[in-house]
Amino acid sequence: MGKTQLVILVVSIILFIGYFMFTKPDPELADNNKQTGEAFLAENAGKEGVITTASGLQYMILKAGEGNKPTASSNVTVHYQGTTLDGKEFDSSYSRNAPATFPLNRVIAGWTEGVQLMPIGAKYRFFIHPDLGYGAKGAGAAIGPNETLIFDVELLSIQ
Repeated sequence: MGKTQLVILVVSIILFIGYFMFTKPDPELADNNKQTGEAFLAENAGKEGVITTASGLQYMILKAGEGNKPTASSNVTVHYQGTTLDGKEFDSSYSRNAPATFPLNRVIAGWTEGVQLMPIGAKYRFFIHPDLGYGAKGAGAAIGPNETLIFDVELLSIQ
């Protein structure tokens, strides 16, 4: 790698890190997202097949599975798709055509709680309040502050 390319790489990394360290969420957007999400979850709770846990996590069983369920300390392999309430996909293992493997205690709280409810082979839809997701900070440009998220998750295996 040449000196010019190295300088460009270092400057790009500094700008990228600086953007996330020094940009603050828009308080109006955060309030709007929270109100929209809470209204959605309140209505969603009354729909047939939607189960709400004590923490406020909502889920639907799309496909029943069989067998073991993971614990919070398990490593799991899943296929998933994440969308915002307006249907915009922000992440998907299906789109990458590669399932994801990770420790269940290293993800957002809604996933840690929800995936533990799933037996192997199950597919659930999770409706995740921001307090169980990315909270008031959001996650980059794709997930705004106080954004309610929807994940379809298929548990493939437990390691």
